Amino acid sequence: MSTTHVLLAFHLFGAFDFLLGAAYVGTLQLAAMRSERPSEIYAFLRLAPFGVGLVGLGAALTLGFGIALAEHDGLGLSPAWIQAALALWVVAMVLGALGGRTARHARHLAENLAAEGDAPSPELRAMVAARGPLWASYASFALLLAIVGLMVWQPT
Repeated sequence: MSTTHVLLAFHLFGAFDFLLGAAYVGTLQLAAMRSERPSEIYAFLRLAPFGVGLVGLGAALTLGFGIALAEHDGLGLSPAWIQAALALWVVAMVLGALGGRTARHARHLAENLAAEGDAPSPELRAMVAARGPLWASYASFALLLAIVGLMVWQPT
């Protein structure tokens, strides 16, 4: 097995982790939005940190091994598609973090409300269904898909 194959394997593993983690967290968010009671919302959102960990691992692996692969193959960071992918990677990370921050606050509120009687809360529902953070998360995932497109087709 060549160095290129090893670098590519870890880069692809990172991309898989990145996308899987983002899809996992998004699915939990949608499930929480469909729930009424704080205990139900908390049950979904307390699982999100595992997905966030997958996103973090995938982000590190894709970036590190992607750059190493580009350098090893003699491309460097000069091709426009690599520069575009790196820029999209940064924007996707920022948007994902912005979207996730509200969900993290909602998780803490849901935990507290569940312990205090588990009565439905308009404040919690509004926080879980907040459109701004939700759109930021959707945009982040769309950018991840665009990055995959750049990596696959490598437009010149």
